Amino acid sequence: MKTSDFYFDLPQELIAQKPCGERGNDRLMLLGRVSGNTENHIMADLPDLIDDGTVMVFNNSRVRRSRCYGIRLLDNGQDGREQEFMFLNQTGPDGDAWNTMVKGAKKVKPGSSYRFPDGSVGVIQDEGEGTEFRTIRFPFRLTEDWFEHNGHIPLPPYIRREDSELDSERYQTVYARETGSAACPTAGLHFTEDMLEKLRAKGIELEWLTLHVGLGTFLPVRSDNIEDHKMHEEVYTVPYDVADRINKAKSEGRKILAVGTTSVRTLESASDESGTVQGGTGRTSIFMYPGYRFKVVDQMFTNFHTPESTLIMLVSAFAGREHILSAYNTAVREKYRFFSYGDAMLIK
Repeated sequence: MKTSDFYFDLPQELIAQKPCGERGNDRLMLLGRVSGNTENHIMADLPDLIDDGTVMVFNNSRVRRSRCYGIRLLDNGQDGREQEFMFLNQTGPDGDAWNTMVKGAKKVKPGSSYRFPDGSVGVIQDEGEGTEFRTIRFPFRLTEDWFEHNGHIPLPPYIRREDSELDSERYQTVYARETGSAACPTAGLHFTEDMLEKLRAKGIELEWLTLHVGLGTFLPVRSDNIEDHKMHEEVYTVPYDVADRINKAKSEGRKILAVGTTSVRTLESASDESGTVQGGTGRTSIFMYPGYRFKVVDQMFTNFHTPESTLIMLVSAFAGREHILSAYNTAVREKYRFFSYGDAMLIK
């Protein structure tokens, strides 16, 4: 299939630049996975749209303040230009070297040094895994406290503003626990503590796993043929007791509703061919596009995704490309808000 098969025309004004006034007040589109029919709802309707006994699976990864700015240290002792680094993952066990995505990476050469706001200095080691990446090493192990002092919330590039204190709260899910993501698993941003309690009260089972969002989720597809695109690895953990409860629910004929594409990718990666979910920690580079056979996930709660992205390909694998593009065109006509801070879709 062609990457262009997943293009749709999206007016810029529908790309949400900030969260709605109050968490949980977004719109919600219901899409029939088989029929392709759509209904317009709001998030408050969600408990009534989910069957009793359904298992909802959430990703509890917490966003790291991973966008950091360093000043180039020149050979003459003077300061050079400021450089943006997106810290993605450690490259070794010592925690002092990190794989980063770099703006204008051609100008960031191995051996060059950069000073960060707290005065610490990192040295570029090599070109990492590709033209956009660099490995940077420090004389000490980086901690989450270092990122809190030096980093910014890593808002996606289509949000055309600097991060603010509002994003420190709203670009995290209310149930975020395990720090490690370079981007938020944004489907979860729609949920409040009150909504979670209403879901439980209806007899819906809530479970949590962890996938730390990295380039595997948001790196653009640059190949004409989608089969040529290679996903980067991301680390996930499915607690053993969570896997047991999901498998029990499947054996009882209850539905598994994955909240967000990261939960989908984790469940499908952690399962064997029979659809039995295996507990533990692993790595996934799974790329899901039309033709993929889902083994675990029966229903999906997700946001509206960017044209020609791996995410719109994933939801197209789940509900059919024609159904997804038709629903997205309806969303454009109805002026739904798109992407990370936008509205939501329930596919069942």
